[in-house]
Amino acid sequence: MTDQYAVVGNPIEHSKSPLIHAAFAAATGQDLEYAKICAPLDDFAGCVEGFRLMGGKGLNVTVPFKLEAFRLATKLTERARSAEAVNTLKFDGDEILGDNTDGEGLVQDILGGCDFTIEGRRVLVLGAGGATQGILLPLIAQRPAALMVVNRTAAKADALKAHVVDHFAIDTGGFEAIEGREFDLVINATSASLSATALPIAQDNFASGSLAYDLAYGNEETVFMRQARVCGAAQVADGLGMLVGQAAESFYLWRGVRPQTAAVIEQLRQQQS
Repeated sequence: MTDQYAVVGNPIEHSKSPLIHAAFAAATGQDLEYAKICAPLDDFAGCVEGFRLMGGKGLNVTVPFKLEAFRLATKLTERARSAEAVNTLKFDGDEILGDNTDGEGLVQDILGGCDFTIEGRRVLVLGAGGATQGILLPLIAQRPAALMVVNRTAAKADALKAHVVDHFAIDTGGFEAIEGREFDLVINATSASLSATALPIAQDNFASGSLAYDLAYGNEETVFMRQARVCGAAQVADGLGMLVGQAAESFYLWRGVRPQTAAVIEQLRQQQS
């Protein structure tokens, strides 16, 4: 019997997840079907329960339901607890396992897609919202030499320390705190690229050979990528590889098979052009 999976959100028509998982299934020989579900804004839990009772094996969760998925899960992975948000649900009997694969998707794209090593590097994350909270633990697992999170409101960045206190001593502050400081990897986790807004970063923030990575992606380079290139970043990347990488991590959680991502990323790139 063909196993059923889906992505749930509202809105959902824009989601690339069905294409990505269909490609993964074809490449790995897995017998599954993957659909889109537009859940009512006031009944996410009922939608999930209905899918599970019909035999569904797992769900990807997108906006605006990641916090509800976190609360719905009966068991959480460590990275989901740290993120306080869930983007992947796996059903096993009465158990609902909640995971957050975003950070691992980012890390794998940086290591593989960008051929960039995080271990021993100085890492700067711009922004202190939910996206940053979701990627901190996987970044820390790579053992950077230093990790700093800055935000326009410094107190919001400072609050993230509680989520990683047992794992790593991160440095936090406002954007003024990075003046004159140099980093090997600069990650934009703000929404600035979505509004085409420049960020207060400077040439001296980018070390020789540095990588600038934007969690956002689109048909063209983001404002942050262009800004980082002008500031001297040796390499820039957008978040399309992270999107495919987090899907691959979900697929592995569900199926026990880790799909390759390069061909799928290239397929999506060609569709964008």
